[in-house]
Amino acid sequence: MIPAWLVIGIVAVLIGVILNQLIKSDQRWFFRLRRPAWLTFEWAIPIIWTTIFIAAAWSAYATWQTEPGSSRSIGLMFLYALLEIVTLSYTSVMCFFRRLRVGVILGGTGFFVAVALTILVAQVSQGAAWLLVPYLLWSPIGTFVTWQMMALNPAEA
Repeated sequence: MIPAWLVIGIVAVLIGVILNQLIKSDQRWFFRLRRPAWLTFEWAIPIIWTTIFIAAAWSAYATWQTEPGSSRSIGLMFLYALLEIVTLSYTSVMCFFRRLRVGVILGGTGFFVAVALTILVAQVSQGAAWLLVPYLLWSPIGTFVTWQMMALNPAEA
């Protein structure tokens, strides 16, 4: 039998690969846009998101372990997958439409999905809910950066 942590990891990677193949976009557009002067930590954003995704996957595993195979656990796994899909869609979909507003909408959607997920997960496992806190803290920052970029790039808003 395949361990749950491995299944969760494989599904998370597959979601990323499939989304990357389905949504082809020109990210060069995004990198040409002006950014807020205070955004001096852009180099760290991939590290931050990698850490957040690892914490979320660990959270999913901890949630699954509380009631393996139950309908509640399965439903929560679908919410974890939805959160990953919304989060990973941010860059590709925004660049596909070449509209920063799309990024703000997806960023906000991801935050509210994460809030709902955290509330539901907290009823099952406090530890798993705490592992979603990095997402809840960072997601609004990323969305705010995109919102600020709309003012700096009005033609791309």
